[in-house]
Amino acid sequence: MDQLFFANPNSFNDPMDCQPTIESDSDNIELRAILSELIKNRVETETLSTLKSAKINLQNSNTYARDLARTNVNDELARISYYATNPEYEEQGTSTEEAENWILLGEIRREIINKYNKGVCCFSSSYESSLLWSHYGDQHQGLCVGYSLSRNPAPILHKVIYDDNRVLKTSLIAQAMLQNDLNAKKQLDDRVLLRKATPWKYEDEWRIFDSVGLNDSPLAMTDITFGLRCPSSIMHTIINALKDRDDGIDFYQMRQISGSYELRRVSIDGEISSYFPRTARSGIEIFGPVDK
Repeated sequence: MDQLFFANPNSFNDPMDCQPTIESDSDNIELRAILSELIKNRVETETLSTLKSAKINLQNSNTYARDLARTNVNDELARISYYATNPEYEEQGTSTEEAENWILLGEIRREIINKYNKGVCCFSSSYESSLLWSHYGDQHQGLCVGYSLSRNPAPILHKVIYDDNRVLKTSLIAQAMLQNDLNAKKQLDDRVLLRKATPWKYEDEWRIFDSVGLNDSPLAMTDITFGLRCPSSIMHTIINALKDRDDGIDFYQMRQISGSYELRRVSIDGEISSYFPRTARSGIEIFGPVDK
């Protein structure tokens, strides 16, 4: 079964990827409501998942999860309210209300990051970018796997949005979480999971999401393209391993276009692949026995 690796965004080479800057444009009443909803959803989901994993079949599992979530919400709001009265804030010229706003905002950010803790698998629309081959193709020694969306059900890919504004306003979170605004929910998802700085635009990136780690691929593999410097032994091994698949895989290699820095790919047909090395041959195997 074909598999894809879904990485934790914390391992990305861009430390700002999936890490929005959350700014408050809400009063403390709305911030408490946002945080309450985030904690409630998290605790209920975690509790039900734990009960299921432990094979504990409580008759009132949903009621138990809701009660536990409500307790967590009340405890957290009480803790924040207490810490906002720390005299150090007043000494710094910060009012209790301002301190509570700041603490609430920090907890909301933590809950949002936790909520979107998903595995991400990244793709590009381009196989001809020299930068992509250098950065992600082992300096042109690697390979590029091509996929099709021709599956049932059809997989959903999400286009990365290149935007230098990392700010996520709490009013948008409130619309999504408290008012159940579908448009706001989409904006929230996009701004957390799909927004990257404009210098990354050359990647022309698309993403799919699943749990972190190896998962069955929702895509159909269609072709393999080898880099300019890919060793022939690797090409030979991969072609021979995949050439008899029922779904059929096409094989290509990148070539330089003379007089420019552009790349193009050419098909590797049976005649070309027949010249790939198989077994290191001795002189006798190549030229025959030596006459004495």
